[in-house]
Amino acid sequence: MSKPEHHLESARWLRYAAEDLKAAVALLGQSAVEPRHICFLSQQAAEKSLKAALIFAQIKFPFRHDLDELKNLVPRGWALSRCSVDLAELTEWAVEARYPTDDDDPTWEEAHRAVEQARAIYEATHSDLQGRGLG
Repeated sequence: MSKPEHHLESARWLRYAAEDLKAAVALLGQSAVEPRHICFLSQQAAEKSLKAALIFAQIKFPFRHDLDELKNLVPRGWALSRCSVDLAELTEWAVEARYPTDDDDPTWEEAHRAVEQARAIYEATHSDLQGRGLG
C-alpha cells in the first residue's frame, strides 16, 4: 500500500531539514566559514522540521519564518510541542544571517547554540513522525 501524499511531502521536508542540519554541523569545524552561514542553515533546519510536522498533521501554516508561530500550530501531545528551545533566537537568523544589518555578526558561540537548537527541533520532529508511521 502506498503512503498518502502528505506523508511523502512531509518526508521530503524532513529530508531537507536533515540536509541543512548536516551542512551546519559540517561547517562548525571550518574556520574559513562565517558563523552566520551556520546560523542560517540551523534556522532553516528547524523551520523545515516544523513544517514537515505540520504537513504530516495536515495543518495549514503561514509562509513565514517565525518559528514560534509554527511551533504553536503543532498538535498538543506531540513531543515537538513541548520542546523547550528558544525559537525567538533561532528565528532571527532567517534574516539577520543573510543580509547586512546594524547588528553585530553572529559569533561562533551563537552558531554552536543555533545548531543545538535546530538539532533539538529536528530530533523531536523525527521522533514524532516515526511514532506516527513515517519511516
